[in-house]
Amino acid sequence: MPLEILQLNSAKSDNFSYLVYCPVALEGMAVDPSFAPDILLQSAADKGVKIVILANTHGHSDHIAGNSVILEETDARLAAHPLDVTETEIPLEEGSTLSLGEGVIEVMHTPGHTPGSVIFKINGGIITGDTLFVSRCGRADLAGSNVEDLYHSLQRIKRLPAPTKVYPGHDYGPMPVSTLAWELENNEFIRCPDLESFIRLRIG
Repeated sequence: MPLEILQLNSAKSDNFSYLVYCPVALEGMAVDPSFAPDILLQSAADKGVKIVILANTHGHSDHIAGNSVILEETDARLAAHPLDVTETEIPLEEGSTLSLGEGVIEVMHTPGHTPGSVIFKINGGIITGDTLFVSRCGRADLAGSNVEDLYHSLQRIKRLPAPTKVYPGHDYGPMPVSTLAWELENNEFIRCPDLESFIRLRIG
């Protein structure tokens, strides 16, 4: 049975957190608890799901602020790319997989916004963190960012199947979830034909 993806947000910020879970085994993965880990914990409790993995798409504080609460309240193991989160128990890299009940989550390393940014591929959907937003992409002018890496990461994402659902790290777009097909039609950043035009658009 496919894994379920529950998108969660809080009035405290525009961040999205996610609860990914197996509806058979009732095992879950909390993604980017942000400033409202209580919402993730309550959502898991409401569904009878045990959080066994805490995963971060990248290491910026607005995404990992709630890590300590999740780790204190559960037996979850922390999964992240060590370039961004050094204390990770499950170091993630390109091609890593995470097992969750009867489902498997695939990891793509998508540097650019940060050196250790990753996205999670789940049942025809991707949790993209700050690499790709609905109608936008992440910043590349921050400490540790690399605009060329971000461009190449987006080019790899473009090659995924068009129906792939996009679950972003922030509520920045006209809708909370889109598809890659929609992004290829409407997102000027992912539509850039070459690196030079992307740099002009992203950095200015």
